[in-house]
Amino acid sequence: MITTDILIIGAGPTGLFTVFEAGLLKLKCHLIDALPQAGGQCSELYPKKPIYDIPAYPEILAGDLTDKLLEQCKQFEPGFTLGERAETIEKQEDGSFIVTTNKGTQHKAPVVAIAGGLGSFEPRKPLLDNISDYEDCGVEYMIKEPEIYRNKKVVIAGGGDSALDWSIFLSDIASEVTLIHRRNEFRGHLDSVEKVQELKNLGKINLITPAEITAINGNGKVENVEVTKKDEEPILLETDHFIPLFGLSPKLGPIANWGLEIEKNAIKVDNSLDYQTNIPGIYAIGDVNTYPGKLKLILCGFHEATLMCQSAYQIINPGKRYVLKYTTVAGVDGFDGTRKEAPKAVVKAIN
Repeated sequence: MITTDILIIGAGPTGLFTVFEAGLLKLKCHLIDALPQAGGQCSELYPKKPIYDIPAYPEILAGDLTDKLLEQCKQFEPGFTLGERAETIEKQEDGSFIVTTNKGTQHKAPVVAIAGGLGSFEPRKPLLDNISDYEDCGVEYMIKEPEIYRNKKVVIAGGGDSALDWSIFLSDIASEVTLIHRRNEFRGHLDSVEKVQELKNLGKINLITPAEITAINGNGKVENVEVTKKDEEPILLETDHFIPLFGLSPKLGPIANWGLEIEKNAIKVDNSLDYQTNIPGIYAIGDVNTYPGKLKLILCGFHEATLMCQSAYQIINPGKRYVLKYTTVAGVDGFDGTRKEAPKAVVKAIN
């Protein structure tokens, strides 16, 4: 049986940053993830997608963010159970929890932090009768390697951030990018909407709204799509790739059966203090949780992880007072006893 201080379910950005924050408190972490590698959606769905709202990084690829987080938490030597899904949880008489995976691996910890992002997920597909005939033959629901679109004609459908961001990104790679949305208004960030409009004016993106893809045609692979605008005759648009980006359909999976309070497929938490669930000792952080005013941003997950670790420290060390120390002064102590000292000038100025 694997034992640890904090058992983290989900090895995405929020889970990985939890390792670092827990490490500063001398708490050990072990992570469980159903995916075969750490990084969550950032690694599995869009490793080459640029992210713009990470502090200190005007732009960073999702895969690179994962690499940086792994590098940051490596000094605290986290354990990983990858390629296995957290299946059941049992509370012990001493207040600790045993979490067993679908492959029978058991983990024991006094604190469980659910950082499972959207949970298990599958892409929302457009309602086209023959779309399955072209999957992996010109129809893709997510972009993992942008280079396959080099000098190709690409049609993207969708009105959210993913559709906008990938249209912008591929405008410098593909020979032709067409963005189609069923409404004139987009749901994405205003900056992205303005950038798409700017690229349209420069002739780098074709923008067709309001419109929908009503058919896919080709002989063994996508050759063209039928685009229909309201009250107009359909037109055939030649393309090499059709990428419908309508979001993901999330499912909590077995976690939904753990006795946690669920609201709209997310776990309710107390955000007034520490993001604890209705079961003491079990926390939910990142996109998997919900509370009044919740924003599903990686940045918010980092904040939630930080406060959660402070609360977990009190559960693991009852009655022991922890005095917050700034890393700029105290450095970063690893479990191996090494220490990275703060610059002397900084210490002198503070002292």
